[in-house]
Amino acid sequence: MLNFCRQSVLANSQKVGARWLGSIVPVVKTKEFPLKNEPILTYKKGSKERAELEKALDKMSSECEDIPLVIGDKELRTENCAYQVMPHNHQRKIAKYYQASRNELKKAIDVAVKTQREWDRVPVEKRIDIWLRAADLMAGKYRQQLNAATMLGQSKTAIQAEIDSAAELIDFFRMHSWFLQEALKYKPISENPKETLNSMRYRGMDGFVAAVSPFNFTAIGGNLSYTPALMGNAVLWKPSDTAILSNWWIFKICREAGVPPGVVNFVPALGPDFGDTITSSPHLSGINFTGSVPTFNRLWSQVGQNVNNYRNYPKLIGECGGKNFHFVHPSADAESIVMGTIRSSFEYNGQKCSACSRMYVPESLWPKIKEGLLATHDKLKVGDVRDFKNFIGAVIDKRAFERITGYIEHAKKSPDLEIIGGGGYDDSCGYFIEPTIVVTKNPKDKIFTEEIFGPILSIYVYKDSKLSETMKLVEPSTPYALTGAIFGQDESWARQALDELKYAAGNFYINDKSTGSVVGQQPFGGSKMSGTNDKAGGPHYVLRWGSPQSIKETFVPLREFDYEYMRD
Repeated sequence: MLNFCRQSVLANSQKVGARWLGSIVPVVKTKEFPLKNEPILTYKKGSKERAELEKALDKMSSECEDIPLVIGDKELRTENCAYQVMPHNHQRKIAKYYQASRNELKKAIDVAVKTQREWDRVPVEKRIDIWLRAADLMAGKYRQQLNAATMLGQSKTAIQAEIDSAAELIDFFRMHSWFLQEALKYKPISENPKETLNSMRYRGMDGFVAAVSPFNFTAIGGNLSYTPALMGNAVLWKPSDTAILSNWWIFKICREAGVPPGVVNFVPALGPDFGDTITSSPHLSGINFTGSVPTFNRLWSQVGQNVNNYRNYPKLIGECGGKNFHFVHPSADAESIVMGTIRSSFEYNGQKCSACSRMYVPESLWPKIKEGLLATHDKLKVGDVRDFKNFIGAVIDKRAFERITGYIEHAKKSPDLEIIGGGGYDDSCGYFIEPTIVVTKNPKDKIFTEEIFGPILSIYVYKDSKLSETMKLVEPSTPYALTGAIFGQDESWARQALDELKYAAGNFYINDKSTGSVVGQQPFGGSKMSGTNDKAGGPHYVLRWGSPQSIKETFVPLREFDYEYMRD
């Protein structure tokens, strides 16, 4: 039994004999709190936050944290254990973790299903209080632990960690709470409330939700697992093996904030074991996923094959990456393009779902843009993220290193491709790859159409006279539609591009880079093979995890079976 005060079902009614006056539906007590984004700290030399971060990094880098499975209130350690290493120094272990077998996953499902009904009875306002308390802990007491775990485990620089594991994570917890509270203010039409009162409430989904989170954003792990829980669901959370430590900190913080045992179950596991077990359970009510297209397709196929076995039709929400573009018009500001493209393509080694991977540049601007890209490229330093002078660290693991460098080798061998910047790589100490700029003569080459998820920018230089023809290449060249940006000072062309590229991206930028969406400002998501476009960080996302119930209360007894016209 969860230890929470329950609001009586008759809390806002008066009982009169066998009848009552007024609604028996509980009134949600709203909490006033501001809708604003968490400020991003600067980490300038000599700043308080930099000193605190360096202290956390020193402590965490000297330890190897033992991270158990957590199912309900039980910590488990299986024989199948593994280690998370620093990508920029892959001999250094920072976490030992344990993988759940199919039996442990079935136990977690049993616990989640049992917990869900109890958790759903906790009033919404109590749940929101817990989420806001967790956000405060993330913003203050544990901010630098979250950032240090993300820097060391996922090889993010200080500012990239701050944007992700501090600001964005905090924003998800606060803003989805705010959006939920605002949604609860909606009241259906009641034409005569003294006779009939209509209302709506949100329930959790009967069963359990499976959350599968990626390595590249700590905040996504917190969102995928805890936003469904906010709505009254119980969750099995499979974190990425290469983000175990930062995700474990989220789990611990939320437990400290008051999330009861069994609401979110922390179960690292092998992908096939997790996917097969959740999709074969009749209690599956939803999958919240960020990762690759093949994995999401496999889960979707398994749900389809098992659809007759489920108690509910599972909700499937997924975000699967993209082949994001910058399209440059001859009227564009060259310097702004250079700086925006460098950041979008190479920050965090291009391992953002929204990273710019292909750019279309007119011949008239190419000499100036090329000069700017190469001059800026030469200033980018690659190395250990604890050195604050480095622009990027290492790619996440050996598999990623081999996949990305395969495209670099392809560029070196193809007569249609020319590497004009970077192209080097070395995995002897860490999985380091130089930011690489490739020019292609063929806009259909695989380096220009396939998702790479690494620090490679491909550029196609088009003739100014073929502007319209080139624009028609953008959408059909890839199966993705996540983010895209256009650059130009010609307002008439920008309006045309906004219309013509309407279906090329879920997040569209005008004279800005394709990365950097902010919770509450640019809700994030794409369509086609980029995902289901449910817009995390927006007002509708949290409601996707609720099961609405319409309620009609009638206060006037019905005394007749027939209708007036029948008596004429």
